[in-house]
Amino acid sequence: MLEPASAPRRDIVLLGSTGSIGTQAADIVRRNPGRFRVAGLAAGGGNTSLLASQALEFGAEVVAVARENAADDLRQAVTSQAATLGLRAGQVPKILAGPGAVAEVAAWPCDIVLNAVTGAVGLAATLAALDAGHVLALANKESLIMGGPLVTARAAPGQIVPVDSEHSAIAQCLRSGHADEVRRLVLTASGGPFLHRDRAELSEVTPEQALAHPTWSMGPVITVNSATLVNKGMELIEAHLLFGVGFDRIEVVVHRQSVVHSMVEFTDGSTIAQASPPDMRIPIALALGWPGRVAGAAPAIDWTTSHAWTFEPLDEDAFPAVELARQAGRAGGAAPAVYNAANEECVGAFLTGRIAFTGIVDTVARVVSEQGGCGRDIATIDDVLAADQRARQRARELTGTGPRGDRDAAAGRYGNGEAAG
Repeated sequence: MLEPASAPRRDIVLLGSTGSIGTQAADIVRRNPGRFRVAGLAAGGGNTSLLASQALEFGAEVVAVARENAADDLRQAVTSQAATLGLRAGQVPKILAGPGAVAEVAAWPCDIVLNAVTGAVGLAATLAALDAGHVLALANKESLIMGGPLVTARAAPGQIVPVDSEHSAIAQCLRSGHADEVRRLVLTASGGPFLHRDRAELSEVTPEQALAHPTWSMGPVITVNSATLVNKGMELIEAHLLFGVGFDRIEVVVHRQSVVHSMVEFTDGSTIAQASPPDMRIPIALALGWPGRVAGAAPAIDWTTSHAWTFEPLDEDAFPAVELARQAGRAGGAAPAVYNAANEECVGAFLTGRIAFTGIVDTVARVVSEQGGCGRDIATIDDVLAADQRARQRARELTGTGPRGDRDAAAGRYGNGEAAG
């Protein structure tokens, strides 16, 4: 049953409220005051003025910064803005700071937590929200890529609602049938800025070219991940964990227009697709209102104009990141965390000119092969962080920044690479 329009107002905690997802979520709350109320906010601490402004605007009960050294700036911003607004002491939020502050806000009394923070701090917040029994609207990739076994063991059925447009699309399409009627999930990919280039051409790609995404405006690491298709590999692992579908039944197809966000194929031959303009406010609003929709979240497709949508197979020789992620996901344990950590280090090396574009995935493949199949279980956050640090250190060595720089990797000459099974 869809939630009726007259459903009780939900109390929301926004983690990562000053980032792209967080500010769009805040706008949805702002435009739907009868539907949502902000109970708490948290961010890294890079924009304390905006964080303070959000806290006072929405009347949040608590606000937190992950960086301890940003606490004084946040207190000053809250005090100054509160004075300007004529607010009394009892009308300002409780302020928290430090490594555990974001997780503390995630456990704050509320109905739903939107986790849109970046980095490993998001994993602790995810676990805190789940343990508190909150519905989790999840936009933090590290939660599932780094800590998949931890998260899935703690989550009750239906407790996690995806925010990524691809996984949101799949969740919507799955409403069209029963679990035993699903043949496969089909993730769509824009193909990035280098679609139809072969491996030789990709080896000449510059950082400036890699940062020019054809559809989305994103941060540098995510944009490069889109160019290598590492992001699609991560989404494949996430889809497996979110929906319980085997890796052999999850495919990736290239859809240049980024209008069909993903599809589900059913056993009778039907394929259900979710289509909308590339606007993140739609999946964000749906996650906050799940299973009900939020009217007017964003403009719909304009059917008065002509449209042409294309789909084509992924060239896995030129873009081996998806198959590498599939291997890492099958290996399980620490392998996905290794994939993620090594990639972040390699992207940094590419952006600073230390390795070739093709060297990113080549080096990740080597690190996953060395460390991903070691049988290490992920039982605690400390296990996750240890695997993360081992992978980062090895990636630094292979890209020439560690004590044993391996210049073959830096030149991108390892082939496609394979993860240990």
